[in-house]
Amino acid sequence: MYAIIETGGKQVKVEEGQEIYVEKLDASAGDAVTFENVVFVGGDTVKVGAPFVDGAKVTGKVDKQGRQKKITVFKYKRRKNYRKKTGHRQPYTKVLIEKIDA
Repeated sequence: MYAIIETGGKQVKVEEGQEIYVEKLDASAGDAVTFENVVFVGGDTVKVGAPFVDGAKVTGKVDKQGRQKKITVFKYKRRKNYRKKTGHRQPYTKVLIEKIDA
């Protein structure tokens, strides 16, 4: 069985026992997390939401909070002596999917 959930403005396909990386959630390591916005549930029976499946939820446990690798952002305008170099590290939450209720 698998499900497609919506979190952080993105849709993620999840299965039980899978580890996923999502946009930062307001939870600490070891906390239980519930995703109510289930768009699709697949397996033996298929349920499609409009926009979400009624009564479906996905539960998981927060494994850790972290930040991704640094990316370099470089702005440049030719002939104007304008250069700006900055970096960015996006925060994430690692979640272990425990159960899919459909």
